[in-house]
Amino acid sequence: MSVKHAMLALLSAQPSSTYQLRKRFDDSTGQSWPLNIGQVSTTLQRLERDGLVLRDDAGADDPAGGQPWRLTQAGRAELEAWWDRPVVAEQRGRDELVVKLMLATVAPGVDIAALIQSQRAATQRSMHDLTRLRRDLDADDLVGRLVLDHHLFIAEAELRWLDDVEAGVVRSAQRGRGAAGRGGAGEAAPAGADEASERSAR
Repeated sequence: MSVKHAMLALLSAQPSSTYQLRKRFDDSTGQSWPLNIGQVSTTLQRLERDGLVLRDDAGADDPAGGQPWRLTQAGRAELEAWWDRPVVAEQRGRDELVVKLMLATVAPGVDIAALIQSQRAATQRSMHDLTRLRRDLDADDLVGRLVLDHHLFIAEAELRWLDDVEAGVVRSAQRGRGAAGRGGAGEAAPAGADEASERSAR
């Protein structure tokens, strides 16, 4: 998430103090990505350094957050470029779960099948919680619906991906047993593969 561009987007609507920006950000995102006031302040200082925002000396002081900030022309240009730039998957950061499973395939003694089962159970619990929250939303809460639906779609995709990973573990185990049965060296099956194969057979 780009806090920098979030601040620029909020300021494009109206000048705001540091405190107001933090509150407006929370309101705009359904409080799904909470920011502390220090993060907002540090981001604004960097934006000011880069000439993208400035203090509105003519504006009235906000006792809770100081003088309002406003966009510069350079800030508006940067924001427009951000609106026009698609978010590329490679820019979204490394997914910890993907990295964890990748490492589990090469680290000795890791029960990959148990790891997958544990993650699947956690994701299913998360989906139940999200579904309950989604059901309780007000009909007019567009922001809340957008955020919760996004989380639900990600959770559903993660469950399908975990199923595929588990199937891959089973196939790897079967290939390993087949090679061993033929007396070949074969690849060692990942830890936990036998358990995954048995569950799949059931």
